[in-house]
Amino acid sequence: MSKPTNAKIPRRETSPADLTRAALVRAALTLFGRQGFDGTSTREIAAEAKANIGSIAYHFGGKEGLRAAAADYIVDTIQTIAGQAIGNLQAPNDPEAARAQLFTALERMVAFIVARPEAGEIVQFVLRELSHPTAALDRIYDGVFEPTHRRLCLIWEQATGEPAESEATRLTMFTLIGQVVYFRIGREAVMRRMGWRGIGDAEATKIAAAVTDNLGAILAARKDRRS
Repeated sequence: MSKPTNAKIPRRETSPADLTRAALVRAALTLFGRQGFDGTSTREIAAEAKANIGSIAYHFGGKEGLRAAAADYIVDTIQTIAGQAIGNLQAPNDPEAARAQLFTALERMVAFIVARPEAGEIVQFVLRELSHPTAALDRIYDGVFEPTHRRLCLIWEQATGEPAESEATRLTMFTLIGQVVYFRIGREAVMRRMGWRGIGDAEATKIAAAVTDNLGAILAARKDRRS
């Protein structure tokens, strides 16, 4: 009779090719955001990634394919953050639970967009795409912007009773998201005016308190309007 084995299934290790691919995507994200697509050469991307220039064609088919891969990286990253912040596709039925979820979503948006260094690269890339839309923006919009915005609108409906797809609800969600994004794109101005040397976890906590106070005021105004 054979003895049972305790051998574990070996964990798949990241291959050198996978590491090169990831480095190229991050390099493209950084350089496209900083210099623009047309202002960035494949040679610069390869140098930033410490990779052979031929690896861009091998992994992505060329510069355009690399831009698409950078967009997909943004989608994957923000989908993960959004999933943690706003949960599954079903909005909570209880208004109090929905309101609590909105506060949590804003706090986690601040923690990522404002405090995480890699969020700066993502925001720069997206701003470039918003200024000069390409197929990469379509991937980001379809993969992140629209579904996340719709999800927040559904939660708002549960919290306030206002229709999720009404014009007022959609605009309210843009104002809530926009105030968080401003603290990233206006980072230098904010630090100068606040007298901060940087924006880390402590500063992000203060920003989160301000934006959640704004959310509380909007919710209170809606409640007063209904009563």
